Amino acid sequence: MKKILILSGKGGTGKTTVAAAFISIEKARAFADCDVDAPNLHLVTASLPEPELFDYYGMGVAVVDPDLCIGCGLCAQSCRFYAISMSADSVAVVDAPACEGCGLCERLCPVGAIKMEDNVAGRRMLYTITGEPNKDGASSAGKRTVFSTAELEMGSGTTGKLVSEVKKALYDHADKDVPIAIIDGSPGIGCPVIASITGTDLVLLVAEPSMSGISDMKRIVETARFFDPQIAVCVNKADTNEGKTEDIIRFCAQENLPFLGRIPFDSHVTGATNAGTSIDRIDCPASTAIRAINDRVRDMVIGESPVNNALNDRVRAMDIKDPSPAEDK
Repeated sequence: MKKILILSGKGGTGKTTVAAAFISIEKARAFADCDVDAPNLHLVTASLPEPELFDYYGMGVAVVDPDLCIGCGLCAQSCRFYAISMSADSVAVVDAPACEGCGLCERLCPVGAIKMEDNVAGRRMLYTITGEPNKDGASSAGKRTVFSTAELEMGSGTTGKLVSEVKKALYDHADKDVPIAIIDGSPGIGCPVIASITGTDLVLLVAEPSMSGISDMKRIVETARFFDPQIAVCVNKADTNEGKTEDIIRFCAQENLPFLGRIPFDSHVTGATNAGTSIDRIDCPASTAIRAINDRVRDMVIGESPVNNALNDRVRAMDIKDPSPAEDK
């Protein structure tokens, strides 16, 4: 199974739009939403059944037994997160949302009045559809489609750990003959992104033609290179700032990164999103561009090594020429 991860470096670039289109175009039978702080891939994916739900336990939370507490205050003095205070009657009180679960207070308490207890920090969802997806989102007999995702409770941490569990569930439950898994990652370069990148074969960066978009794209390129996947770039809403789009293409040439195409700004995208469907099902310029980019991504990850390397060499050799199909003027 080849794993394709779609990232952006920042929010609002159209990463999930591209991911949903790829899933639909490929009739993908294994896909995941690893943006566990705010998952939304399910909003633009084909009709889904009710998922299996699993509690996610993050770091433990300190709990004080008031009958054992002697009011020494050592825990409150030592907590660097200011999660413990002393009540008027000299009993330690834990502010659960502020507790980071480090366990220092449990270790320091001279009478064993503090214990770390499991804390449900979110939930993991696993959607299983029996049958291979067709263009209408229904399934044909004999195949199985798996969609793995999760959502953290507000204020909870350990996003990286939860992302790892989402990916593991996807790989464990997907059919062994699935050729491609498509993963929608988180914006930024933090823990969930790092956990998403590990073990992937190709990272596609959806860049935005703006100052912040270019800056964040460069940061995610630097981050992804630590894990050594193939990295490729496309630009969404490319015609909203042609100058910045050309800057992105030049950066790709300088950094030896395959540039796979431009996606034009297209109001059909908003309409498709509001209708809860992927843009590839509408005949429009954005759909045409995304299909072309999907084909290039597939060529990069599916081809045999010599063919794949030759393709990468050809793509990297491009200067600022646009490989996207010409738009009708």
